[in-house]
Amino acid sequence: MLFGRTSRLIGASVAAVALLGLTACTADASAPAGSSSGAGGTLTSVAGLDQAALDVMNQPAYANGRWAVSVQDLDTGEQIVSLNADTFSEPGSIVKTYSIGAAWQQFGPDSTITTPVKATGQVVNGTLNGDLVLVGKGDLTMGGRTKADGTVDFTNLDHNDANGIPGATLTPEDPLTGLNELAQQVKASGIDAVSGDVIVDDRLWDPAQLVGQPVTPIIINQNVIDITITPGAEGRPSTAAMSPVVAPWTIDDRVTTVAAGGDTDVTVTSPDEKTIVLTGTIAADAGPILKVYEFDDPATFARTAYIEALGRAGVTVTADPTSKNPDAALPDKASVDALPSVAELTSLPLLQEATYTMKISYNRGAQTLICRLAVEAGSTKCADGLKQASAIWSKAGLDTSQAVLVDGSGLPGNRITANNQVQLQSIMAKRSDADQWRSTMPGLGVDGSLSTVQAGSPAAGKVVGKTGTLASVDPFNANRYFLSTKALGGYIETKGGRHFAFTIMANSSVFADVEGVFAANDDVGKVAASIQQAY
Repeated sequence: MLFGRTSRLIGASVAAVALLGLTACTADASAPAGSSSGAGGTLTSVAGLDQAALDVMNQPAYANGRWAVSVQDLDTGEQIVSLNADTFSEPGSIVKTYSIGAAWQQFGPDSTITTPVKATGQVVNGTLNGDLVLVGKGDLTMGGRTKADGTVDFTNLDHNDANGIPGATLTPEDPLTGLNELAQQVKASGIDAVSGDVIVDDRLWDPAQLVGQPVTPIIINQNVIDITITPGAEGRPSTAAMSPVVAPWTIDDRVTTVAAGGDTDVTVTSPDEKTIVLTGTIAADAGPILKVYEFDDPATFARTAYIEALGRAGVTVTADPTSKNPDAALPDKASVDALPSVAELTSLPLLQEATYTMKISYNRGAQTLICRLAVEAGSTKCADGLKQASAIWSKAGLDTSQAVLVDGSGLPGNRITANNQVQLQSIMAKRSDADQWRSTMPGLGVDGSLSTVQAGSPAAGKVVGKTGTLASVDPFNANRYFLSTKALGGYIETKGGRHFAFTIMANSSVFADVEGVFAANDDVGKVAASIQQAY
């Protein structure tokens, strides 16, 4: 519950994970004026940083890496801290501020999108003599995360990370809420039966992936199936419950309960895209744990789930509900767009989508916004969304030459300077909706990927920022952990009432075990907290 996730911790190993990051400082000829290093790369002084921050940065884990820190007073423009601030560093999920910020400027925080259901034929005596077409438009939650007050719900450790990080939990909302609403509208339109098929149109953009996972215009439950696994008595099988329950998916639970205090290590696979196979062990005292299965064919899942929703609404569908989505039967996109809508679902405002994506660092959500930017620019290629984002930021005054972005989520290969992130946050701070923008980011010791970081510090609640982490296992050295980055960028309301934009990035730190990865998460918070308290 600490990360701005870019990948996931897989079992006992870390595979490129995006958390909240920082890295080490070494003696460097390029070190800026106002900083000095002693023997072995120890930082003896950095203008603007107190000893508490230096003590964190000089820990052995960071000895072979480099810190990059930029802090600027938003009201006066004064540069408070500048350490390697114009050097390219790996940001991890801080990249989401670039993708989400571009969408924010293009569409506005109050903007929504509409997911329609189209009818291809005429309705005669309550029967649609044709097909229903559910057209995916890139709605990130499809009504499945909406609280009673209309805001988005999230947990501090989201289900998207359940396979890699212990402690993920679910929100109470029904992930099929949007499909149920669309089905009820179809019924209310006078359709009692469908003689043709139900088809999901996911052609808004060309097929795209992020780390082998599909990024599609149709998103139901973030395109995962949740499995809650509960231990039995020692030596007995566990029990497992699936959500949402959608045909033809079933669970084959082969997990064995071991003694209290034993290993909990569960693997989720599917040999046939119908059966979820659970293998491994769960400790008798583990309590319920959450795992997910990420399905490869979101359109087929959405089709089956929607046919079932239609049945619950009283609409009979004669087509096989579990067959593969028959997208080859669709008319061309222009013809589908021209068809009458028999149902429409309005998304949450972008403010809420951004909040969900930023608070829990939802990778495919950020990449979906890049795809939506591409579509807005007239392209079906998601990669063109990055070009659009660059144009948006250039127009806003950002020096885009100081960022190298390969995706919208923060995978390996992205580079930014600390000063560039500060410039981005300064641009957003000047907007009339600046307070809303700030509200989307995790709060130090409060929520999201910063919920447990410096929770008892006087700086808690006074620092907000986007986290970022990339980590991997080093099998050459007894499986120690290598953090490409630990990073945090956002805003500080100082003890003395000043307003700072800041970036802290630590690249190339090394830890003996996974607990060090969690400790590094708090280290960046300590540096931010020391700045908050010092001014």
